Amino acid sequence: MSETRWLTDHEQQIWRSFLSATLGLTDALARQLQREAGMPHAYYEILVALSEAPDRTLRMSELAGIRGSSRSRLSHAIARLEEAGWVRRRGCPTDKRGSYAILTDKGFAALESAAPGHVTEVREKLFDQLTPEQVEQLGEISMAIQRGLGGAPQLTCPNLTANGRAQTADTRH
Repeated sequence: MSETRWLTDHEQQIWRSFLSATLGLTDALARQLQREAGMPHAYYEILVALSEAPDRTLRMSELAGIRGSSRSRLSHAIARLEEAGWVRRRGCPTDKRGSYAILTDKGFAALESAAPGHVTEVREKLFDQLTPEQVEQLGEISMAIQRGLGGAPQLTCPNLTANGRAQTADTRH
């Protein structure tokens, strides 16, 4: 059995600051989406993932993996999104247990409507608080943390139309 590597006082201070910042940012983003778009942050992220997928379609198991969600929790969220008309399900023809989630035009429109306020909140609460150098450092730090968690860093850039608007209404954060 190895000895516990306790955090130094300085590391403890940084850990608590990091935790407070990430929880606070997540909470601010969730409140903004609920207030302005009437949707939970988790639903927004599902719509974003589907908007980026070919034909706006993902296998439910793949979507659960992308979202870091259990299949049952995702299934519940998809049921709510179906009720809103934003997503529909289609069975998998080669696997009777599998199914696909498909972003509808109505769901894409809801995402496009919610994206400007969400992007503004991300910009004001995160990027406007940092220097360009800090933004680069944040990217490097975030990728290092993802690697440490055993995941490949997810680098996603939206496809832009000629007028500069994101086709997918993506705001990856």
